[in-house]
Amino acid sequence: MNSDSTILVTGAGGFIGGHLVRRLRRDGFANIRAVDGKPFDEWHQLDHGVENVCADLSALDECRAAARGVDFVFNFAADMGGMGFIEKHKAECMLSVLINTHLLMASRDAGVKRYFYASSACVYAADKQDEVDVAALKESDAYPADPEDGYGWEKLFSERMSRHFTEDFGLTTRIARYHNIYGPMSAYEGGREKAPAAICRKVIEAIQNETGAIEIWGDGKQTRSFTFIDDCLEGTLRLMDSDVEEPLNIGSSEMVSIDELVSIVEGIAGVKLERRYDLAAPKGVRGRNSDNSLICEKLGWEPSTPLATGMRQTFDWIQEQMSA
Repeated sequence: MNSDSTILVTGAGGFIGGHLVRRLRRDGFANIRAVDGKPFDEWHQLDHGVENVCADLSALDECRAAARGVDFVFNFAADMGGMGFIEKHKAECMLSVLINTHLLMASRDAGVKRYFYASSACVYAADKQDEVDVAALKESDAYPADPEDGYGWEKLFSERMSRHFTEDFGLTTRIARYHNIYGPMSAYEGGREKAPAAICRKVIEAIQNETGAIEIWGDGKQTRSFTFIDDCLEGTLRLMDSDVEEPLNIGSSEMVSIDELVSIVEGIAGVKLERRYDLAAPKGVRGRNSDNSLICEKLGWEPSTPLATGMRQTFDWIQEQMSA
């Protein structure tokens, strides 16, 4: 990509898409089309220096209009959220397959030079994530296929669709498997929030309401790695500009338990809370971490923001929103 390229960012009203628009603007790209299905007043970020479009990209005609005259596509559009959302809205998550399918067709017909698809670590086989002390997931661990029901199947299918558009039609595609992206400007309430933002909110609520307690989904021992938004964007742009044709993990390799994540947020807030565990709540797989061997080999880079550093920025932003 160069500064004269026309770039389409779909899902631009969402967390990652909104941050990417800002990053591209900062890097000097002037011709950006930002598209999302939500009304403008619901976008996480709205940059008035780009072409903002509200459109339903599950419809082929809307995708054709969005891709017209575009050189590069970043597709983040999807109906998704944290475990509390994807475990209860499997069909809705799977309907996102219409977006990627129609956008691939529109991009092929519009002569798009390169197409990026945002996939997820939810594509990985469940039997490789059933222990707390889990082995880090390599890209090959997606097969034999047994992904997260609903959302994970949609992501894995869309990965294959992207691959076959490259094989059959010559559309150059790049695929990232994101591992739990977090940071400022993310959802922190309403049901779509992920664990880092949810825990920040719960700690702040405990302080504001003087309850002295926090509810934790599961037993707190389940493990994850969490990737700061700045690392996500850097990895995405490096992958888009690379010759890597296979799906690639973009995730931190710093694995923590949910209890440890709560302790980090307690340390930031300067409190110690009673922990009440909801064992019936959605909690996902037992353990998940990113193996970064391939990204180090292919890109000479991996996410490096310490969790405590990213969580400090996330907590401060959420606290500011809640105080307002």
